[in-house]
Amino acid sequence: MTTDDRLDPRLLEILACPEDKGPLWYFADERILYNPRLQRSYEVRDGIPVLLIDEATAVGRDEHDRLVAKAEAEGVGPTFED
Repeated sequence: MTTDDRLDPRLLEILACPEDKGPLWYFADERILYNPRLQRSYEVRDGIPVLLIDEATAVGRDEHDRLVAKAEAEGVGPTFED
C-alpha cells in the first residue's frame, strides 16, 4: 500500500455510513471502512471510499468478531463521535 492509498484524516472525520448515517471504522491495511452496527464493509479503491449501499459487503459473524478484535487491538475507533 502506498501513502496515496490512505484516506485523508480530515475526510475520515466526516465519513458516515450511507444507510444509518453513523460512524465507520477505517482499516487502512485492508482498504475498507466498516460499519459494526450493520455488519457491512465498504471498499476503498485507489484512496476513494466507495460508499454505495449496493456495493457494500455483508460481513458474517466470524468476520465481524475478527474486525472488532482487530479494532480493539489496534486502537481503531469511529470516524466521528455520535
